[in-house]
Amino acid sequence: MEILWVLMAAIMIGAVLGPVLLRRRGGIRQVAPGSPDAADPAEYGFARQEELDIRMPGPDRDLLDVLDVVQQSQSWKAASQLLSGTEIHGEVRWQRVQAFAGAASLELQQRPGGVSDQPGGQWLRVWRAEAPKDAGGAAVHAEFLVQQAWRSSTSGTDEFRIILEEAREACAQAALLSPGDPVPYIIELSIARGLAYSREDFEQLWLKILDRAPAHMGAHLAALHYWCEKWHGSRDLANNFAEAAAARAPKGSLLSALPLFAVYEHLPEVNLVRGFYESEVVTKAVEGALYAVHSARPDDPMLAHVRHLLIFFLVRCERWAEAMKQLIHVDGHVGALPWTVSSDPAADYAVYRALAVAGYEANGGSPATLSH
Repeated sequence: MEILWVLMAAIMIGAVLGPVLLRRRGGIRQVAPGSPDAADPAEYGFARQEELDIRMPGPDRDLLDVLDVVQQSQSWKAASQLLSGTEIHGEVRWQRVQAFAGAASLELQQRPGGVSDQPGGQWLRVWRAEAPKDAGGAAVHAEFLVQQAWRSSTSGTDEFRIILEEAREACAQAALLSPGDPVPYIIELSIARGLAYSREDFEQLWLKILDRAPAHMGAHLAALHYWCEKWHGSRDLANNFAEAAAARAPKGSLLSALPLFAVYEHLPEVNLVRGFYESEVVTKAVEGALYAVHSARPDDPMLAHVRHLLIFFLVRCERWAEAMKQLIHVDGHVGALPWTVSSDPAADYAVYRALAVAGYEANGGSPATLSH
């Protein structure tokens, strides 16, 4: 699997399209930049790297329009209106709460404020002060605190625990303002991980979510982290959680893809296990995710999340044509795993995209043969 070594070298040096790849049937090798033989993702209509949106996994025009209004006017009312009109049990509301909280957190990071200027994200503070009973504002505030804890402090420190304790209180307030809403409890899943809830306490929290939204993909992804080996579980516990969710997934649910996320969370070192991506465990998880994608509604808001992770695995499995079919659906947005764990999500995504194009063309593919 020579291509994996090319891939790992590209990522390690932080290249974006650094390894310019030759299109040749049966093989891929590096060529000089500008070579007429270099694979060019632009030939497929893919976005330039600098145009990739790192905020979201896929398009949400209403959210982006409202975010622009909020950030330009520093008024919270458009955000409140959008959330109040978004169905509480669905995936979209959870994603929008995360997006508003993330925008406020990023603003604060960029403009911490001082003697003569206000800190960034002031619109969220005003929202909570002027509309304390607004359920959307309460949820965004709780998620904002969670993001602040993970971004601005170190896990296990007093500062980290203090912020998460405040976030837990904010979740409780948000839950009181919106009975039946799973979002405050989904937010608390990250708090449970950070504060090391006991398994009994975590299970009690999880039951509250299942009572409200049993097939919520975003909630399952958040809960999966708790069961992973690097937090409070193990590889087996995480796999069991994911496989149980996939087994009970209703028709058309993306929960069938959850085992692939469990595999991703426990990836071995590639240089130690070169055949890992050809193994039964990976093949089974990839096939389950492909089945989920093919069975899901085209407008499922979590579909892009699964497609992005599939691109990662399909490229590493050298399943080029299948990777290209996923790319044409998500290109332009990279705000999803696995890219978001990188310091430069657009760059990492662009490397995988270039490899997919090169592999596809090395095996006889072309823009003309790629069906949309």
